Amino acid sequence: MPDAGASRARYRRILRFAARYIAQAWWYELFLPRIGLSRLAARGRAARLQNIARRFHTLAVSLGGLMIKVGQFMSSRLDVLPPEITKELEGLQDEVPPVRFAAISALAEAELGVALSRAYSFVDEVPVAAASLGQAHRARLSADDAAQAGFTDVVVKVQRPGIDEIVAVDLAALRKVAGWLSRVRIVSDHVDLPALIEEFAQTSREEIDYLHEAANAERFAEGFAGDPRVSVPEIVWERTTRRVLTLADVTAIKINDVEGLRAAGIDPAEVAAQFATVMFDQLFQHGFFHADPHPGNIFVTPTPGGPRAWKFTFIDFGMMGEVPDRLRRDLQQVVIAVASRNGRQLVDSIRDVGVLLPSADTAELERAMTALFARFGGMGFAELQRVDPREFQDFATEFGDVVRSLPFQLPENFLLIVRAVSLTSGMCSSLDPEFNIWDAVEPYAGQLVRGERGNVVQAALAEAASVAVIAARLPRRFDDLATRLENGQLAVDTPRLDQRIRRLERVARRIVSAIIFAGLLVAGVVLRPEEPVFGTVLIAASAVPLLHAVFAGVGRR
Repeated sequence: MPDAGASRARYRRILRFAARYIAQAWWYELFLPRIGLSRLAARGRAARLQNIARRFHTLAVSLGGLMIKVGQFMSSRLDVLPPEITKELEGLQDEVPPVRFAAISALAEAELGVALSRAYSFVDEVPVAAASLGQAHRARLSADDAAQAGFTDVVVKVQRPGIDEIVAVDLAALRKVAGWLSRVRIVSDHVDLPALIEEFAQTSREEIDYLHEAANAERFAEGFAGDPRVSVPEIVWERTTRRVLTLADVTAIKINDVEGLRAAGIDPAEVAAQFATVMFDQLFQHGFFHADPHPGNIFVTPTPGGPRAWKFTFIDFGMMGEVPDRLRRDLQQVVIAVASRNGRQLVDSIRDVGVLLPSADTAELERAMTALFARFGGMGFAELQRVDPREFQDFATEFGDVVRSLPFQLPENFLLIVRAVSLTSGMCSSLDPEFNIWDAVEPYAGQLVRGERGNVVQAALAEAASVAVIAARLPRRFDDLATRLENGQLAVDTPRLDQRIRRLERVARRIVSAIIFAGLLVAGVVLRPEEPVFGTVLIAASAVPLLHAVFAGVGRR
C-alpha cells in the first residue's frame, strides 16, 4: 500500500509529464501556426510524437495503474496513429511488472478468509497475466469445489495491493490536467473534460470491484446465449469477492497472434470480419458491450466438432458500457448513413446522437462529407495508406476551418463507445491490413434497414408530406423574398467569401506586424547609445513581429 509520500510523488510525476507536453503541443500546434510557421511546426511532428510515446511508455510501465489503460488505448489505434507510435506502446499489453506472490497471497487469503492451500488444491506462483489493476494466476479447485462447479482448472484474479489508493491518486491527477485543458478555449468549446473524467472515474471504480465484473460476465453471457460465435468463462462464486475473482481457465489463442491463428488453420482475415460483426452486435443490438477489447482480453478458441470451427472467448468484464435505447437507434442511423455514403443523412444522424449542438450550421459540413465520401468512400485501411498524403492535406485545408468552427461535444455514455469502436478498428486492421470497415458496415446496415419493419414506407410518406408542405409555402416565401429585397434586408451566406475575408484580415495583421517591427527597431537603434540594455531589448523584441510579417500565411491556401 503506497504511503502518503509515495502518493504525492506519483501525483507530481504525472502532472509534470502532462504539463511538459501540453506546453509543447501549445507551442507547435497553436502558437507557431498562428504566427505563420505551420511548415516549421509540421517538420518534426512524427519524431516529436514518437518521443512522447516512448517517454509515456516508460512512465506507464513504472507507475502502472490507470496510466497503463491510457497507453493500451493508444497502442490499439493502428487505423489512425503512425506505426512508430503504436509500436512504442504495444508492449504495454504484456509489460506490466508483476506483484510478488507473497503480497498477492496475503491479500487473497484475507479476502477469502481461508488459506490458499485450503481454497485451492494448487496455485501457480508465476502469474499468467499481470494487468494494470490486477494479477491472474492459474490454479486448480479443491475436489469439493470442482465437483460443484463441473470443472477443475481455473484462473484466480487478485487485485493489486493498494490499487484503490493508486486509482484515487491517478484520478486526482487526471482531474487536474482536465482543469488545465478546460482553460484552453478550443478544448472547452468542444469537450466537457471534467464530465468525461468523472465518467472515466466511475468506470475505473467499477473495474476494481470483482463482484461487479462477475455480474457483468454473466449478463454478457446471457446476451450471447445460444450464439456459437461467443463464449464467456464460468464464474466460481464460492471463491469470488470484491478483490478476488475465480473463473474457468479458458486460455486459448490470443486474437492478435496471427501466426498462432494460421497454425490452427484459422484465417486472420475471417477473424477480423467476424470480430467487427460481433462488436457491432453488442453496440447496436444488445446495448451492452465490452469496452476494453484489447488483444489480452479476447481469445480465439478452436472448437473441433462444434457448429463452428472456432469461437471468440471474451474475458475481463470490468470495463463494460451500456447504450440506451434512444442512443442505440440514433447510432443505427449513423451506420446506415455511412454505409449509403449519404453526407446529409450522416450529418443529421450525428446531430441526433448529440455530438453536434442544435445551433450548428452544417451546410458546409454536409458538402465536406459528400466530397469525402466521393473521394475516399469504400476505401480500406491499406488503400488509404496508398493515397497521396497531399490529397489528405488538401481536404484538411479546405474543410478544417469548417469542422473546427462547429459547436460539438461528447455526450454522456459516448466515451466508452468511442473506445470500443476505436479498439475494434485497430484490432481488425492489425489482423488484416486489407480489412475494409465499409465491408463490415454495409451488410450490417442492410440488416438494420430490413429490421425497421415499415420505416422505409413511413420515411417515404414523411418525405412526400415535407415536399407538399414546401410546395404550399413557396408563394409566401417568394413574396417574403421580394419584400426583403426591396427593404435591403437580404443576407447571403457565402463561405468562400468569408474565407477570402479571413485572408484579407491575415494580410492586415501582417501589415500591422511590419509596422510594429519597424517601430521597435527604430526605437531600439535610437535609444541604444543612451540606454544600451533597453535599446538592445527593443531590437531583439522586434524579431517577433518581423517573423509574423514575413512568414504568416506560409502553408495556407
